[in-house]
Amino acid sequence: MKMIVAIVRPEKTQEVKEALDGIGQHGMTITPVKGRGLQSGVKLTSRVGTTVIDEIDKVKFEVVVEDDLLQSCIDAIIKVADTGHMGDGRIFVLPVECSIRIRQSETCEC
Repeated sequence: MKMIVAIVRPEKTQEVKEALDGIGQHGMTITPVKGRGLQSGVKLTSRVGTTVIDEIDKVKFEVVVEDDLLQSCIDAIIKVADTGHMGDGRIFVLPVECSIRIRQSETCEC
């Protein structure tokens, strides 16, 4: 199993959810986050001066998938989240040793 951590533009949230649902991946955790990368923030200039906002609103998706669904999920996220502009986000893939359903009191050989 792998965990996909995808950081995307907030306006792409619904499209990413629908894209993942469309390939059969329904479980996900969605968190509003702030951060910065190469985009380095936004500079706003007004009559009273210049302000730099260097923490930009993003949305973080955390999705745990079986290995055979990994590339399909990555492709689906990229397809809908890509605007062709800096700040579209990033995708990280992490190994998951085990997954335990609390309600069913499962055990895991971690």
